[in-house]
Amino acid sequence: MHEGGISIWFFIGICCLVMGALIAATGVYELVSPPPEAQRVVLYNLHAPVWWGALLFALGAFYSIHFRPAKKG
Repeated sequence: MHEGGISIWFFIGICCLVMGALIAATGVYELVSPPPEAQRVVLYNLHAPVWWGALLFALGAFYSIHFRPAKKG
């Protein structure tokens, strides 16, 4: 990284953070108001959006904190 630049990993972290929050929110919404039995996916009972959203959110938080731009001067 050149002097004064912002790491691309910071922006990837922000992207993962936002996407993880959206996916997890969708999963929580499905828990609160489940779709009809005929429209559910086969492994609905595993609640994959909640787990993957939480994982993406945690990964995005790690990258955003670890690669945040440093204040110099």
